[in-house]
Amino acid sequence: MNAHSASSHPLDHVVLPVVNIDLARERLGKLGFTVAADARHPFGTENACVFFADKTYLEPLGVASVDESEAAARQGNVFIARNRAFRFRCGEEGLSALAFLSEDADLDHKRFVSNGASAGEMLQFSRPMRMPDGSESVGSFKLAFAADLRAPDFFLFTCQRITSFPTVRAALETHANGVIGIAEIALCAPDPAAFAAFVGLAIGQAAVEKTGFGMNIAASNAKISLMTPEGLEAYFETAVSSADRGLRGRAILFTVIDLAVTEAHLGANGITFTRKNNRILVKPTPGQGALFAFEETR
Repeated sequence: MNAHSASSHPLDHVVLPVVNIDLARERLGKLGFTVAADARHPFGTENACVFFADKTYLEPLGVASVDESEAAARQGNVFIARNRAFRFRCGEEGLSALAFLSEDADLDHKRFVSNGASAGEMLQFSRPMRMPDGSESVGSFKLAFAADLRAPDFFLFTCQRITSFPTVRAALETHANGVIGIAEIALCAPDPAAFAAFVGLAIGQAAVEKTGFGMNIAASNAKISLMTPEGLEAYFETAVSSADRGLRGRAILFTVIDLAVTEAHLGANGITFTRKNNRILVKPTPGQGALFAFEETR
């Protein structure tokens, strides 16, 4: 695969399938996140996003209508088909996809096709967003999908904003736990090198940094780590089976201003966590999707 492009895509958002949106809202709220109002997709899914000051966000993804979702998958909606496949194979909770911001999703799609990495047809849609002050706007998006047949439980896509949501959203980007952005996404595979070209293609970044437990690929605003199960355990104290040959999304490392503030908030809300060196680790719990780690800005 040729992963080169004019510039690397920044991380846009992380897709977290959850049992239901109400449970996700409750869990994320206890963790100290400000959660946006529920929003419906036109193809049977819904979300309640968590926006950060660095312009990345979390997308907890629920299924609002099984019938609409099944119909969309039959009609070739890649986003929905992959979501349904993930839930069938992995359960109702997890980290299923990463989205990277793009200025030209059509070009990305052509790159994916020419490199044998396209997951299927592009998707264009609009959805409403309600702000805390009650105002509402509509965002329109065009998505290009990349997948690797060896990783049926994980996919990547680029997201071009045709019509953007308001960029001034300080009320939604302020969190009681002090999180200001996403520093790293940890993906896990027994052989991380097998997926480096695939991840690099989606990011538009060919450069790879080798580590003791795998490799890192840098988006312009965050690090994507490809780790062995041993690496995941060493850095995030979470054990996974090395028998799973695919690529799985496992952990999100958030940047905070003051880790003491984060620790105090989690403790006050009865959240179970551990300290490891300069990090706070919170294991996956229904409504959360993945392991959450918190680290101070350096």
